[in-house]
Amino acid sequence: MLAVSLAACSSDNNSGASSESTAGGAGATTGDTGAAGASGGAAASQGGAAGSGAAASQPAGSAADTAAGGGAVAGSGATITVWADELRAKPLTDIAKKFEADTGAKVVIQQKDFGKITNDFIAQAPTGKGPDIIVTAHDGLGKMVQNGVVAPLELGDKASQFQDVTIKAMTYNGKVYGLPYAVENIALVRNTALAPDKPKDFDDAVATGQKLVKDGKAKFPFLVQQDAKGGDPYHMYPFQTSFGAPVFASTPDGGFDPKKLTMNSPEGVKFAQWLAKQGKAGVFKGTISQDIAKDAFAKGQSPYIVTGPWNAPDFEKAGIKFTIEDVPSAGGQPAKPFVGVQGFFVSAKSKNALLANSFVLDYLSTEQVQLDLYKSGGRAPALKSAFDKIKSDPVVAQFGAVGAKGTPQPNIPAMDAVWSDWGTTELAIIQGKGDPKALWDKMCASIESKIAAG
Repeated sequence: MLAVSLAACSSDNNSGASSESTAGGAGATTGDTGAAGASGGAAASQGGAAGSGAAASQPAGSAADTAAGGGAVAGSGATITVWADELRAKPLTDIAKKFEADTGAKVVIQQKDFGKITNDFIAQAPTGKGPDIIVTAHDGLGKMVQNGVVAPLELGDKASQFQDVTIKAMTYNGKVYGLPYAVENIALVRNTALAPDKPKDFDDAVATGQKLVKDGKAKFPFLVQQDAKGGDPYHMYPFQTSFGAPVFASTPDGGFDPKKLTMNSPEGVKFAQWLAKQGKAGVFKGTISQDIAKDAFAKGQSPYIVTGPWNAPDFEKAGIKFTIEDVPSAGGQPAKPFVGVQGFFVSAKSKNALLANSFVLDYLSTEQVQLDLYKSGGRAPALKSAFDKIKSDPVVAQFGAVGAKGTPQPNIPAMDAVWSDWGTTELAIIQGKGDPKALWDKMCASIESKIAAG
């Protein structure tokens, strides 16, 4: 029988953010996944996978035929435990009932705070008290692999059914570890009443915004939120990539090389110098918090804001007519936002690995489940066919189209060493607190030192 238990804790995410990443650090102010860092915290004991039983028939082409690792085969008396947050619990409960009916197994869904799932899983899995499956963001994957708590998934032909960026996000050292189900990212939201035409580039957008301000039709030419203490490199990242200065170099298998800090480059310095100019011109301000930026756009005080889907409902409620499109390039190259991907991961310590793999690969990968999860969480589906079905929702479809061209937020542990220095340095540059090149070089040296120290 299906069991649902509540183990929710108060949120540890930073600054009221709304993106659902879990592995970032200070200065990552992205909403619910983009880059918000969840703090660790003591792990509370949770019920784990238990029992084995007589083998039951698996669905045709079941993942149990190819799943790595040992464990009890699905059957009467076998149990798998899933950690999920409130948004995911209901749709998972529905599909779990079908899984139970098909296999005779038991599914226990324990409700947890989304921001704590990854760190609690890392703490509890080695003790044998953790879950068999978790729902979490991809940016903590490197830590989970490093700690030996997550098992690879054999997606096979299923991989081609998902958006490429989501499979890349779920890949670490050439192996796929998660089944993606949702994508989120930031983009440019344009007030079509104030700015009817798509800007050619950032300069064009700012020129339009400044004219509106001069004419008394707007208060801000262009809005990008900043945290007063930590900046916001997540929201600034598309502009940085347009200068050809991603955080890390890519590896041949599509991952990230922690030993090559690509933004420590002439292109990174050019971005820093550009950032200083925007601060001096008053285009970017360290005093524009997430709430100030959101409220200003909702009041029609700016033609543009760089934000995510989490703020769209407030804009709609305020009666703002808007469209969503690529962040305009400032450096000549495409401006690519970070992409956050949520998905399902199987514990390397599961006592019922075959059963857990079957639930993930045979049941959670279906179009209907991905659509149910979309209806619950409002994030674009990772499954291509499911995404095609929701294109009638312009907000999700337009954010999703931008995200498809983005880059996965790095899922390597070294990323933890980046956020704090990155955010505070960008803020200092915007505020004119030093030579931008000197500040950028100092930041890169500090980050590289922290990465080398482990």
